[in-house]
Amino acid sequence: MELACLEPIARELHVTHWTSGDLARQAVADGVVSAISPATVRRILQHVDLQPHRTRYWKTSHLDAQFKERTEKVLWCYANAERLAGQGIWVVCTDEMPNLQLLERHPIRRAIPGYIERQEFEYIRHGTVTVLVFLVVHTGRMEAVCLESKSAKNYVQQLRHFRRRHRHLRGMFLIQDGDPTHTAAATEEYFTQCEGWWRPRLTPVHASWLDQAELLNDAFSYHYLKRGSWESRQQFIDHINASWPEYNRLYAHPFEWTWTNHQMRKWFAEHAESIPFRTYEQRH
Repeated sequence: MELACLEPIARELHVTHWTSGDLARQAVADGVVSAISPATVRRILQHVDLQPHRTRYWKTSHLDAQFKERTEKVLWCYANAERLAGQGIWVVCTDEMPNLQLLERHPIRRAIPGYIERQEFEYIRHGTVTVLVFLVVHTGRMEAVCLESKSAKNYVQQLRHFRRRHRHLRGMFLIQDGDPTHTAAATEEYFTQCEGWWRPRLTPVHASWLDQAELLNDAFSYHYLKRGSWESRQQFIDHINASWPEYNRLYAHPFEWTWTNHQMRKWFAEHAESIPFRTYEQRH
């Protein structure tokens, strides 16, 4: 276990991570044991949930006064989303899936007993598309639209369309990250013109994981984008337009979000004075 927690360079090895075979060989070389098999190494590591062969990306947030202020506003919205909905005010999250590559792969051989699905390695490119999604927090339902390009002008245009479709509401709290299109002068001017109907709430810097729309992007991509093959840009756009209503019918539900303002303040007090080292992970 101690060896598995070391970087391999500590033993003058230039591999980037340990495998069970590496650890078995090094344990013998270090005199830890006279002999051990990789299978035994795997059992030992599995017992303590130590996985040196795996990695996960994360982003360091800046734990400062702005982080606390913005996070409090976002978490308040999540905690009160259902109550606000009863008053005719929705909490909505938005995010882009930018520059999705439209790849065509042929042939694709579908799964049959004894064989998993196989896709041709070579592909044809059909450009890129940016998809903008809206998530209604208290229901988990979504709306999606393909943008001609990622710009403040197109973002504001879609905000106008979204408001028009839901004109019966009294207003919306809009959770969004600090992307330049969300903080541009044109976007700010539009919000000002709306006289409080839109109530934007920005996530802190390097804390876009507070935006539940990122969970939606993952869930939607898994069901509708992960293994797709597109013969044209228009075919992809048609697929998106047909897919998000189906997602609402088959999969939509409020995401499980358990991090409250009380928990955040306690966590912030413990870590704000030190170098921030992790983000808070959510399940969906």
